[in-house]
Amino acid sequence: MRLDKFLKVSRLIKRRTIANEACDAGRVLVNEKPAKASLSVKAGDIIEIQFGMKSVKVEVLDVTETVKKDEAKDLYRYL
Repeated sequence: MRLDKFLKVSRLIKRRTIANEACDAGRVLVNEKPAKASLSVKAGDIIEIQFGMKSVKVEVLDVTETVKKDEAKDLYRYL
């Protein structure tokens, strides 16, 4: 699954366009490397998102095309 779509489905970022812009700005790292929105995400990847002064680091546990809102938290684990 594409990185920008995973960020939207997992609800780490609310909209796919915002996720795409964050990737283009270099604020999203996958396995400690700057990532483009088209990068393929798989289970076990470490994603770090920088929101201003705050940083969120998660490990991808599962990749699913669609998921219910209350089950979105099961796709990743905070580190």
